[in-house]
Amino acid sequence: QVQLVESGGGSVQAGGSLKLSCRASGIVESDISMGWYRQAPGKQREFVANFARSGAQNYKDSVKGRFTISRDNAKNMVYLEMNSLTPEDTAIYYCNLISRSGRDYWGQGTQVTVSS
Repeated sequence: QVQLVESGGGSVQAGGSLKLSCRASGIVESDISMGWYRQAPGKQREFVANFARSGAQNYKDSVKGRFTISRDNAKNMVYLEMNSLTPEDTAIYYCNLISRSGRDYWGQGTQVTVSS
């Protein structure tokens, strides 16, 4: 049973920083994609950043240069370092894993609130 657990959310002022963490358990494959999505109030969930199965990093245009995704394969962890946060970054952030077979897994989400 694959489980994803996020941590690191919180409340910051505009211009501040946060680092999110996601721990994956129950996964034995190495050929997977892991990353982050977010959902703001009243909006659809949207892609933020990920490591593709190829290992390539992908980012939503609006977070490029401000957010950095990283991972520790030995610990089955993926991180999202977020700098220069704006109120538009306020959302629930979800960790996502796509297995080799294409199955989607989601964490429970962690709230990020940025005040102006």
